[in-house]
Amino acid sequence: MNHMEKLVRQFYAWRGYIVRGNVRVGALTHGGWAGELDIVAHHPHSGHLIHLEPSIDAHTWEERERRFRRKFEAGRRYVHAEVFPWLDPATPLEQVAILVSATRRELGGGRVIAIDEFMETVREAVIRRGPMCRSAIPEEYDLLRTLQLALCGYRRVLV
Repeated sequence: MNHMEKLVRQFYAWRGYIVRGNVRVGALTHGGWAGELDIVAHHPHSGHLIHLEPSIDAHTWEERERRFRRKFEAGRRYVHAEVFPWLDPATPLEQVAILVSATRRELGGGRVIAIDEFMETVREAVIRRGPMCRSAIPEEYDLLRTLQLALCGYRRVLV
């Protein structure tokens, strides 16, 4: 798990999602797996179900298309069957690739957002939380808590 995967996992868990990461799916009869899903998250109250594939690769768009199509197809095939089998199979599955650049907005059947866009969402949520002394992000979310200290300070919002 790289730092981006860890941050995405922490962010969704902090927001109340049930998060599964690096999930191997589709056991093959000869051994091995059909695929691995980086992050799958379900919010039990809103019902939102999302499959995220963060990547800081430098591959061509052609190679990315091939890789992400395979990953997102595995997600569509296995999320309801194996990752969250208790969910209604009709529960919509959002699929998102988080990439260094988002010059394309669709990839492999999923939506593309830039890392900078994702980080802005995280930054805004952390700043809304405020300084650590008033409302510290739980220590289990170490990356988010570090961002809170950097963005909000311990006692006052930093400029």
